[in-house]
Order: sequence, then C-alpha cells, then structure tokens
Amino acid sequence: MPSFDVVLEADMIEVKNAVEQSQKEIGTRFDFKGTGAAVEQKERELTVTGDSDFQLQQVRDVLIGKLGKRKVDVRFLEDGEIKKIGGDKVRQVIKVKNGIESDDAKKIVRIIKDSKMKVQAAIQGESVRITGAKRDDLQAAMALLRKDATDLPLEFNNFRD
Repeated sequence: MPSFDVVLEADMIEVKNAVEQSQKEIGTRFDFKGTGAAVEQKERELTVTGDSDFQLQQVRDVLIGKLGKRKVDVRFLEDGEIKKIGGDKVRQVIKVKNGIESDDAKKIVRIIKDSKMKVQAAIQGESVRITGAKRDDLQAAMALLRKDATDLPLEFNNFRD
C-alpha cells in the first residue's frame, strides 16, 4: 500500500553553514567592531548575543538573512525570551524545531480526515504517516497539507509504492 511520512526537520548542516557565515559577517562589519555581537550554535540551539536590544535585533536579522539564502525555512526557529546578562549585554536563545509536536500532528490528522479523501493518517512518534490505495490520492493529500498547514514547514519523505 503506498504511503509517505510528513516530517518537520531542518537541515542542520545548512543551519551550521548559515551560523558560520553570520559569524564571519559579524566579524567583518564595521558597526559590530569591538562589540559583544555574536552567534553561537549548540546542537539545536542558536544563541544570539548583542550589546543592546537594537544590536541583538541586527544580529538576528543577519542570521535570518543567511538562513534564508541557504534555503532554511525561518518557521523552524522558535524564539526564546531576551535576557540581560550583565551590563547592557543581552542574549536570546533560539531553538531549531525538530519533529512534529502532538498538537500539530493531531491538526494534520484532522485536516486529512475532514477532507474526506481516501487516505488514512496515523501519528507515529514525531511524524505522521499517510497511507492510501492510489499514488494520486497521496499526491492530493500532499497538496492539501501544503495549502492548509501553512504555519508549519512540512516536508514529505519516505514515499513508498
């Protein structure tokens, strides 16, 4: 029976490359010279540091621009709160989402069931498996999810005939 998986995974290699490019640009830009502006990555957490809220926003803009150029969807980013870390310096931790949360998985299943298509959706851990009798039905389900679940950067993989 044909099936595919709906997943939510950022390309961490491209995220790493974007962080490195951001660090390089921050190191060479005149308005960041001699300041505490920085971008760091630990696993799935990006830490953005600046001397003020304005500078922190500028560093975030550089990072988001680099992520966009490397085709990493910014909907993967989950902003943390901005914290003061001594003096005027501020820090923000940005998490990179991985895996579909249960609420979002239920939303995807609900979209599929409400469409009355001849496909079934089942939550499997951090992904949703869609199965159907025909390949055309699965492609229609992909199109439906792209149209209706715009708040999530969904990807479709593991397509089987």
